[in-house]
Amino acid sequence: MAQGPQPAEIALTSAERTALERYARRPKTAQALALRARIVLACADRPTASHGALAAELHTTRQTVGKWRARFATQRLEGLLDEPRVGAPGTITDAQIDEVVRQTLETTPPDGPHWSTRGMAARVGLSQTAVSRIWRAVALQPHRAETFTLSTDPQFVEQVRDIVGLDLDPPDRALVLAVDEKTQIPARAPTAPVVPMHPGQLERHTHDYVRHGTTDLFAALDVRAGTVIGETHRRHRSTEFRHFLDAIDQHTPAALDVHLILDNSSIHKTPLIQRWLAKRPRFHVHVTPTSASWLNLVEGWFSVLQRRELTRGVHRSTSALEQTLRRYIAETNAHAKPFVWTKTADQILDTVRRYCQRTFHSDH
Repeated sequence: MAQGPQPAEIALTSAERTALERYARRPKTAQALALRARIVLACADRPTASHGALAAELHTTRQTVGKWRARFATQRLEGLLDEPRVGAPGTITDAQIDEVVRQTLETTPPDGPHWSTRGMAARVGLSQTAVSRIWRAVALQPHRAETFTLSTDPQFVEQVRDIVGLDLDPPDRALVLAVDEKTQIPARAPTAPVVPMHPGQLERHTHDYVRHGTTDLFAALDVRAGTVIGETHRRHRSTEFRHFLDAIDQHTPAALDVHLILDNSSIHKTPLIQRWLAKRPRFHVHVTPTSASWLNLVEGWFSVLQRRELTRGVHRSTSALEQTLRRYIAETNAHAKPFVWTKTADQILDTVRRYCQRTFHSDH
């Protein structure tokens, strides 16, 4: 039986592979180009795989795989780019784009701290839509700002290496628990009933609410297993923290060492806690640097708890709030998934170093 033409063989140079891998990692923009790059990489890495198998793996069609395989075979990287569209050529020059970017980065408007699309359009003589497209293309968002805090802890480097080492490579026959407290969680309810969501209408809450007290959540996240030991208390003192340590002691196998990752809170360093730890040599404390709570993985669990249960939750008593917290802990443990730390200590320290250099050498 006669066979059809065989697919073109794809052999990549190192430069082409590097470019394709960069295209394939596009997170949001140019997803069409990212898919084409993934197709070519798959064809090169699995030359004997059929177009149907590759299409199923990449969630596309056989025709798409064949098209971009053939295009790359004849035109290489340039073949993956979109061909010029029919229509009038663009009227915005590269010089105008450079001017918009320069003005956005190096100047401020007379009536505020940052440019708007309308203000920049009037400044450079373009339309508001053109300025908006340019900003999106180069990922500029003048209306947004983020805050940051740099740790001044003299032991910052040593503590980062210590804690990240525990997260990436937990010791054998030991538990690593990320421990912290989420304090002053309010039990609150809106002043009127919630209006439920309907097609074309968002769920609605009143802007004001009534507080019904607060509670504190003490939590210990098992770094390896993803399970949580948790307790709620109405006060936040070393007495309550010692009670929580007793709970950790009871819920962990006595034969295992326990490594506790803690922050610099004063309740973690009182004589009461020091005596408790001295009597239990299997417990080892690792302290995060000041202003570096992001090193404690339990903060990630707190963030998910806040988003899923607390931000829009309605609780008319602290007892109802505490019941919600206990239920969420039980749900976490029933479907435990560990928070996986990916960056090494060297990568983190290098990022901090570069950020400090960029910040302190800035003219602003």
